[in-house]
Amino acid sequence: MASVCETPIPARRLIGSARADKAFTIATLVTDPGQYDAMRASLVAGGFTTNDCEYLFIDNTGTEQTCAFSGLNVALSEARGRYVILCHQDVRLIDDGDTRAELDSRLTELDKLDPHWAIAGNAGGVAPGQLALRISDPHGRDQHVGNLPAQVTSLDENFIVVRRDANLAFSSDLSGFHFYATDLCLIADVLGWNTYVIDFHLEHLSPGNSRSRDFAERKEQIRAKWSRALRPRWIQTTCALLRLDGEPLRQLVGHLLEGPVQKISQRMPRASGWTGIKLPGDETSTTGLDSELSSTDRLESHIGNGEAR
Repeated sequence: MASVCETPIPARRLIGSARADKAFTIATLVTDPGQYDAMRASLVAGGFTTNDCEYLFIDNTGTEQTCAFSGLNVALSEARGRYVILCHQDVRLIDDGDTRAELDSRLTELDKLDPHWAIAGNAGGVAPGQLALRISDPHGRDQHVGNLPAQVTSLDENFIVVRRDANLAFSSDLSGFHFYATDLCLIADVLGWNTYVIDFHLEHLSPGNSRSRDFAERKEQIRAKWSRALRPRWIQTTCALLRLDGEPLRQLVGHLLEGPVQKISQRMPRASGWTGIKLPGDETSTTGLDSELSSTDRLESHIGNGEAR
């Protein structure tokens, strides 16, 4: 018998993620080269030198603009740093304040606290009405709110640290310059990672702009996308039917319905791909099936209307 390796085909054995050859990648969207140069000088003076850090930028100085979602996705994919810092061009390290050494220490602390952290920042939201902050900006100097590090659901975009080995990316169906950190935090959560505000103090020169029409439009855009992404749904695999729902009671009822719905759905006129498969309860009469379908529809209708208790 001929050997299966008679003509060897090159293959590379995977032993883990490709090793990063930099400590930090610092990526920025640039509209003002002077601001960007001052930011880089500030970081280099604070220890983020080109010996083991790289600086990447997206040039938005012209009329053609690259949005944060697509531009920073390129930065994440091109980064060679173990950590990728996504920051605004107007952040500055503070004289006699935190430096590279403090950030290294805070990230080491996070590693010990939660091996599943993926994103860290200096400002974010914990719960309705509750923020976590460590920042100086036009809203206040030397702000320190919360017991840090604090796990959060979203981050402000001025300064974000992303673990490269978490393999995160921004949504491809969103655009603009608002809520992209919120999007990344949601994606991290779906993938099993956590997000934190850490005690790393720097200055952000801008107060932000949450009253513009564009901000309101992007807010509705991200609400629509994630309401769609997290909607309750039926998932049909080639060998199982799953009901997914984030609300505990509806999830329990959906789980109980999986068996009956699977039997019914595979007998419906639109069913396909199940030829030759004998299903449990094949002896069920048509009348029984009609009754089962009717009761299932009624129950799902009640659940959808919030009537199930």
